[in-house]
Amino acid sequence: MSTENEGTAVPPAPSAPPVPVESPAASPQATAPEAPTTQLPPVPPSAPGAPEAAPAYAGQVPAYASASAPDAPQGAGLGPEAAAWPPPPPPAVPSYMDGASGGGGGDTGAGAPWGATYDQQPPKPKSGRGGLIAAVLVAALVAGGAGGGLGYTLAKDNDDSTTSTTVSAAQQTGGDLKRDAGTVAGVAAKALPSTVTIEAESSSGEGGTGTGFVFDTQGHIVTNNHVVADAVDGGKLTATFPDGKKYDAEVVGHAQGYDVAVIKLKNAPSNLQPLTLGDSDKVAVGDSTIAIGAPFGLSNTVTTGIISAKNRPVASSDGSASSKASYMSALQTDASINPGNSGGPLLDAAGNVIGINSAIQSSSSGGLGTGQSGSIGLGFAIPINQAKYVAQQLIKTGKPVYAKIGASVALTEGTGGAQISQKTADTTDPVESGGPAAAAGLKPGDVITKLDDHVIDSGPTLIGEIWTHKPGDKVQITYERDGKSKTVELTLGSRVGDS
Repeated sequence: MSTENEGTAVPPAPSAPPVPVESPAASPQATAPEAPTTQLPPVPPSAPGAPEAAPAYAGQVPAYASASAPDAPQGAGLGPEAAAWPPPPPPAVPSYMDGASGGGGGDTGAGAPWGATYDQQPPKPKSGRGGLIAAVLVAALVAGGAGGGLGYTLAKDNDDSTTSTTVSAAQQTGGDLKRDAGTVAGVAAKALPSTVTIEAESSSGEGGTGTGFVFDTQGHIVTNNHVVADAVDGGKLTATFPDGKKYDAEVVGHAQGYDVAVIKLKNAPSNLQPLTLGDSDKVAVGDSTIAIGAPFGLSNTVTTGIISAKNRPVASSDGSASSKASYMSALQTDASINPGNSGGPLLDAAGNVIGINSAIQSSSSGGLGTGQSGSIGLGFAIPINQAKYVAQQLIKTGKPVYAKIGASVALTEGTGGAQISQKTADTTDPVESGGPAAAAGLKPGDVITKLDDHVIDSGPTLIGEIWTHKPGDKVQITYERDGKSKTVELTLGSRVGDS
């Protein structure tokens, strides 16, 4: 699965015009319309429902945008109504809704209405402000906290008017809104500070981006092997937290077969908060999921979905010529996972880590984990129970420990199970002498069809299931020989390191 992610610069948003306080853009519940912000034609004076003719305000700021109107000097030539204060009662249609206002700016020329590029028709229920809302929301996305200031300014300006019915700025912005810990927003707020964006670079300058999460208070970060593979031999590795703090890191250990790695921050801060690990064995299909990562380099991205399936056999690789396949009995989720999410946590609804996001089904190549195609709703995560054991071994010894049955199996599909090879490429015995399989009576040519209660349909499926166990675990193996089925118990052996 590729971890190379190039971010694309986002063009700056156009300046947004002032917004009436009543505009939906100033409300937390407002949403940006999907329609483009095309220019709306001005309303003919004779159109039904059109407001009474009003003078053009070429080059002037509408009344609602100026807080100093009461103190403005009376210019020469102004009529008695214009010079009088307080002003007469407002018209039935506010000035900012007539044909002489709207939004926009720039020079419009003499006689042209102010903000002519945003001219709108008379107000109708839930219509007429699409372009304005879109422009303001785009500006808010770019400016971030500027929206709060804008809302306060408009409220203040309108408070100087005798017709103002504006509520306080705090009520409009929703700044005091508290979210429950069990909501997606609550879970994300707690988990994000404990996730990092990892950048790995080889000694030749090649590399990519992935994700990791805090495993303990000593500065250990868990991620995927393929995320840090470029930095294993003399490369450069950094981890950046959501607050922008970046730390150099080093690889403590990596397991290619499991696709799990542990790195350690150099000069790690003392306030690290490890994410809580859940129990992936208790996960059920339909459970809610939350994925955190840096898809295509977009750090701190949160997506949601459900557990679509469990024990999904997955064999993946990063597509490089030197890469060997990784095998997992994966949690499948439809939470959006893309290149760059690799190594990030898959959380349950309570914020517990239940898996490590590792691979996606690629529509472009038909394979798992390769290419730069986006999510099609088929993401796969290493169950955290397995990843936790692997990480602990890597921290302890720097090397992975694999469970094994002591037999070589064919990796081809369509055999109706995992067939023990008749011979191996390196001329070694396909059934290890004195190993667990030999002790249980298995022979070359036997087809393993079940491990405990899990159906085995191929060699990769068997490997993935075996690796969910620890060396020393006892398992039930069902196999077929000469058309007859038999079940035996064996004790799993161990293999240290990647071979």
